[in-house]
Amino acid sequence: MRVMSEETMASIISYIDQYYCDKHTTPSAGEISMGVGIPRTTAYRYLVEMDNRGMIEYDGKSRTIRTPMINKFAPDSAPCPLVGSIPCGSAQTEEENIREYISLPVSLFGNGQFYILEASGDSMVDAGIDDGDLVVIRTDCTAEVGDIVVALTEDNENTLKVYGGVDHDTKKAILEYRNQDKYPNEVILVRHLVVQGVAEHVIKAL
Repeated sequence: MRVMSEETMASIISYIDQYYCDKHTTPSAGEISMGVGIPRTTAYRYLVEMDNRGMIEYDGKSRTIRTPMINKFAPDSAPCPLVGSIPCGSAQTEEENIREYISLPVSLFGNGQFYILEASGDSMVDAGIDDGDLVVIRTDCTAEVGDIVVALTEDNENTLKVYGGVDHDTKKAILEYRNQDKYPNEVILVRHLVVQGVAEHVIKAL
């Protein structure tokens, strides 16, 4: 590998700090490559080397990067992708479906793998989830009966519902509504349940 430029390293740190000040999260290697004007693979190699030298903190996998400025002024946090609405949108977190990144303080949300969905509709109002709320979804956990989950329906559509276990007669998984006034005791039965995460927090305006 060619000798790394100290000037490029300084430019990378400056770009990361400015990006964080503007967007309250840290940039991806691709965004750094465009912002600094270097190839993406080169940006990644620089980030790894700068971590080895103790100039930044970078694990080489996620987009979480900590510079001295960020460590000094920012609480410990992790970037979380906002990936669309539920049930109308897709819960997949591929790069092209990510609308933006939102920084989640670890002190409030804990450590884990999360993404955020915008709630759509009124089927979960009795659970405190209204249309337009942002729902924080954890993916590194197992759904239990009573959990609010992002699940796929028989029509391969995403929906946010309460997991109600398995129906003894049909052997299908039960997804329950939480709006007794509009959908009294209504459920969705799913033959092959695919859970794409468990709702843990709701972010809403008062």
